[in-house]
Amino acid sequence: MKQPTDQERSQLEAIDQQAMLADVSGWASVNTGTANLAGLKVMAGQLSDAFAALPGDVELVDPTPVTAIAPDGEEVEKDHGQHMVLRVRPDAPRRFLLTGHMDTVFPADHAFQELTWLDDDTLNGPGTADMKGGLAVILHTLKAFERGEQAADVGYDVLINSDEETGSLASSALIEKLARGKAAALTYEPSALPDGTLAHARGGSGNYSLTITGKSAHAGRNPLDGRNAIVAAAALAVALKALQTGDISVNPARIDGGAANNVVPDHAVLRFNIRPKNPAAAEAFQAAMQALIGDVQQSHEVSISTHGGISRPAKPVDRKAQALFDLVRDCGAMLGQTIGWKSTGGVCDGNNIASVGVPVVDTMGVRGGSIHSPDEFMIVSSLSERAALSTLVLNRLALGKTL
Repeated sequence: MKQPTDQERSQLEAIDQQAMLADVSGWASVNTGTANLAGLKVMAGQLSDAFAALPGDVELVDPTPVTAIAPDGEEVEKDHGQHMVLRVRPDAPRRFLLTGHMDTVFPADHAFQELTWLDDDTLNGPGTADMKGGLAVILHTLKAFERGEQAADVGYDVLINSDEETGSLASSALIEKLARGKAAALTYEPSALPDGTLAHARGGSGNYSLTITGKSAHAGRNPLDGRNAIVAAAALAVALKALQTGDISVNPARIDGGAANNVVPDHAVLRFNIRPKNPAAAEAFQAAMQALIGDVQQSHEVSISTHGGISRPAKPVDRKAQALFDLVRDCGAMLGQTIGWKSTGGVCDGNNIASVGVPVVDTMGVRGGSIHSPDEFMIVSSLSERAALSTLVLNRLALGKTL
């Protein structure tokens, strides 16, 4: 691996740490909980303005329609914000994908809305690490990359979606469309550990809602005439948990429904999550789940409808993906950064990218921690640190680094 060239040193010197911090501070002051459509609209506008500084065309793309099961069992549409897409040199023969998300897990009425300095290099605030810091890394990486001569020979798309924190159901088709045919992809989730460790292989994830319809009856006068949907849901929950193996975890999370104490309940909704480590485990679970549903329908004399499925396919690391990890490690070494990696049970848009055969490293964002909690923090110096890392990686990819 060659050391940085004079041109690359000039690119890295142009990365503006203070401008990056200003971007994160401004963006983190806008609440963008996934359901806060007003906040997401403001954020999408600010991001569109910021990314317009790059060559190419910025577009706001409407979300794909998504439905969910309400507590009463009705299928309802869920609203989502628009996604931002930047396309640069779309006709270039070699192109890349960079992705991030603008939404956070903190709704508009959450108490965690302010930025607080914990020390000179640690900023606490909603989305600072996950992942408005990562959005700043994307923007300033690309500004530095465009200063190099090799940028003119390649192209890239940038996708910043509005629903990653709830599974990217309204953007998964767009992710896969933009990923297809790309030479490589980088996603800017925060590092897996505060020391900069990357997430390596990932399991998958699926969310399900099973709606159980029984028959109501008086709990005292004629209980045997009823068909108890809550009991059937409980039987399903216990049996589903028993399907857990070393290759897949099953988490029954909630049962909605029920009635007054003197009424046999005729309605329930069971919600659960699975985390398969590989596609075979997901397929085996699906078959076992369908058999179990049939057994419970018969034994409890209820009807059961299914909503949901796998939203994040498992993400193994193949040869090409490992070559991309190795490239990131080597570029880090040039900058005095020690880059390691570890497998994780967490999921992100990198799972969806990998599902179409594109090598991806999906924790290229800032160093930080305690995400999804009011203790979330970003290590501020990692803004320019990780932008420098990504700039070198893109340069090497643009120069034809084979994966």
